[in-house]
Amino acid sequence: MAWSVVTTPTLSALQFINSSSTSSNSLFPLIFPHAFNNYNNNNYNYKLYTSNLKKQPLNLIKSLNNHIICRASEYKFPDPIPEFADYETEKFKTHMMDKLSKKKRYGDELEEVVGICVEILGKFLHEEYGGPGTLLVLPFSEMAVTVTENGLTGGPQAARAAVKWATANVDKDWKEWTNGNRSP
Repeated sequence: MAWSVVTTPTLSALQFINSSSTSSNSLFPLIFPHAFNNYNNNNYNYKLYTSNLKKQPLNLIKSLNNHIICRASEYKFPDPIPEFADYETEKFKTHMMDKLSKKKRYGDELEEVVGICVEILGKFLHEEYGGPGTLLVLPFSEMAVTVTENGLTGGPQAARAAVKWATANVDKDWKEWTNGNRSP
């Protein structure tokens, strides 16, 4: 069983490595003096791992000396699909009319409250929604604020009903739509 050392250097340690004129072989004891006993100091956080691989401290030194930086790849979400947004907005409007019409609190304001909610969700679906993982809370908080600012009753309740419906349906419908199970 071989040992491997994983370390996170600070900027001062990297500058030391870069300015050093000694070879990689002689740097190892200087940089990792206590590498095999979980040592913590201001320059490094050492972690000790066991591995079946050969011990390769020189590769680590070469990587630090050359300042190799690996970045995580960036995932790009797909663009919104206008046909899907139209379909989902109509489905949302039907649901909200059914759900909120059961509450007597809305009375004559029902269509106006639903209209605000539908407009905000429709705009979000057309401009920002790009599939699972992109359903944000912002349009729903905007619904509650807009309904309340317009002097209508039940803004928070309407927004809650919208969130509940969207979390249960939008991502699922997107997957069905993009898998070809549904056509525009």
